[in-house]
Amino acid sequence: MLIIAEIAQAHNGSIQKVYDYIDALEGTGIDAIKFQTHIAEAESSIHEPFRVKFSDQDATRFDYWKRMEFSKEQWIEIKRRCKKAGLEFMSSPFSNAAVDLLEEIGMQRYKVGSGEVNNFLLLEKIAATGKPVIVSSGMSSFAELDETVRFLKEKKVDFSILQCTTSYPTAPEQYGLNVIQELKDRYDVPIGYSDHSADIGTCIAATALGAEILEFHAVFSHSDFGPDATSSIEIKDIPTMVKSVRNITLSRKHPIDKSNSTQYAELKRIFEKSLSVNKDLPKGYILTFNDLEAKKPKGYGIDASQFESVIGKPITKALKKWDFLTQDCIHE
Repeated sequence: MLIIAEIAQAHNGSIQKVYDYIDALEGTGIDAIKFQTHIAEAESSIHEPFRVKFSDQDATRFDYWKRMEFSKEQWIEIKRRCKKAGLEFMSSPFSNAAVDLLEEIGMQRYKVGSGEVNNFLLLEKIAATGKPVIVSSGMSSFAELDETVRFLKEKKVDFSILQCTTSYPTAPEQYGLNVIQELKDRYDVPIGYSDHSADIGTCIAATALGAEILEFHAVFSHSDFGPDATSSIEIKDIPTMVKSVRNITLSRKHPIDKSNSTQYAELKRIFEKSLSVNKDLPKGYILTFNDLEAKKPKGYGIDASQFESVIGKPITKALKKWDFLTQDCIHE
């Protein structure tokens, strides 16, 4: 299981805030921290719609992306700090220029955001690096994903796919947890889940349903400034989620064979029960359901599961209240 905490734009353009996030995420149990690498001139224009007004300081969406940029030297330091924290540095490029920058910094693998799944120009650039790729499927239909998968296979890219719903925050009826198995069946590659629900239960459920990669936005507080704050998991809750996810992952590697209960033989002897009588009964008495009780342990009388076999049968000797009912007590 690969667990990725995404900072995205939660740093609000502050390099110190990035460092604060890295320090806070160290020790939470995650495997990687993911960023987004934006180069405004390469990916955007002044004509891009201002979808959400993030702050009074950004006149356009282009200005916002410009403010989210970091220099090469800053990215190198970010990666260094991730390594020091024992976490993989990951980032999603949103332009070919961003891929060039990330290659200079050094990448283990790439993450492709939902809006770039059919950007074959970008995918060609990433494929040329020879690095593994994780693809989010949030905005794509199966038909569109089929084309992307075909392209990546032709380029011999080692890739995986994340089920993702591009809605912030994602409501329960939008999770699409059913798609995890559908993606597994359709593409036969590692499948994961990218979460925007702000609920640790969603990632835990996705793991139980077979997700092999988890990605979620991380934030100090849902009240923080930023476009993803309400769609993120608060850092204080991440260790609890990670522990549950790791346990579920381990359990899925050790399936239980319910056709064989021999391992419980001793426990069954202790906890299962034998038939007894709940009152004094004379010899020759014909047993009814209301005369019977089941008492621990198993093996001292007829198994409680066999109670129907004694009803209507006479007993061969007098029995005291709470005596076990053994086979030689029953007149066949």
